[in-house]
Amino acid sequence: METNNDFQSYQNAKKQVQELKGFYSHLLSYVIVMIVMIYINLKYTPEVLWFIWTLLGWGIGVFFHAMRVFNFFPFFNKEWEKRKMKQFMEEEKSNKKFQ
Repeated sequence: METNNDFQSYQNAKKQVQELKGFYSHLLSYVIVMIVMIYINLKYTPEVLWFIWTLLGWGIGVFFHAMRVFNFFPFFNKEWEKRKMKQFMEEEKSNKKFQ
């Protein structure tokens, strides 16, 4: 029983590490691309600051990615997922009983 629990803990930790790695690579690519875009914008068309739209748009995506990885969503965290999965499984069982 304990080895199954250890294995589940290991799988959960591995998944969290993969999500964290994914976020950091997303953040790094965001920073690098934004630096390049700011340089291009200021070098060739400094009168129009078009890089701001990309900065804001992609920045919102990075922000929500961080919110998901660091569990800052009050409604859509891991506990909410577990409750919903359990609810749907129970509904499925009750629907099969009536068929």
